[in-house]
Amino acid sequence: MTLDVTGTLIHCPRMGEIYVEVLARHGIVVEADQVRREFRNAWRELDCSTPAGVDRFTHHPDGQRGWWRRLLERLCELVDVERPSQFAAAELFNRFRHPDAWEIYPEVPDALAELRGEGLRLAVVSNWDDRLPELLAELGLARHLNEIVHSSALGIAKPDPEIFLYALRRLGVEADAAMHVGDNAREDLEGAVAVGMQALLLDRRGDEGDVADLGALVQEVASRRALVAPDTVILRTRR
Repeated sequence: MTLDVTGTLIHCPRMGEIYVEVLARHGIVVEADQVRREFRNAWRELDCSTPAGVDRFTHHPDGQRGWWRRLLERLCELVDVERPSQFAAAELFNRFRHPDAWEIYPEVPDALAELRGEGLRLAVVSNWDDRLPELLAELGLARHLNEIVHSSALGIAKPDPEIFLYALRRLGVEADAAMHVGDNAREDLEGAVAVGMQALLLDRRGDEGDVADLGALVQEVASRRALVAPDTVILRTRR
């Protein structure tokens, strides 16, 4: 089984406040609500400038730090404040390297332990930069995972099928016996289905999707196993 990271295992509820705190130390005054609103817009703009399936961080001419610096510059343009210095960008990059900037969804550790207890091999497949392995280790989640696959290590990103195929090879699992779970229909569902995996959409708001949290995922896996013979492949492709 493979899983997305942000929005699936962890989230950053204090993102706006962290930006406000760091920018204030560098003489830039913004409000957290402004940051949260315009961050999404800045992200979408930069995301559109990267070809689909290409890792945004390694694609940037100045690498991952350059990508995040440009995101911060565009965010400040959108909230109409002065251009941030390279030092503000460096401090923000470092802040989000550490676990105190993130929160694990409450059910995640127990759910991962239960999935491992079911005999499943687990990997994350995420469009993340090189900070991810260390962050997951410091959050205590890496111990539940057999593999950590992130886009910047490969230069390719979801929904490119190759990142899923790479994870499956690392896990030693065939696509038709594997499942991917994530919160983005395009990145998580399309790529996984393209290689023959089953894909489930996680929607923590409960508006739509296949499961509402990882606890529900554990129940879903258990119920499927109860309906088939022990030697039957239970994870089939969602069409």
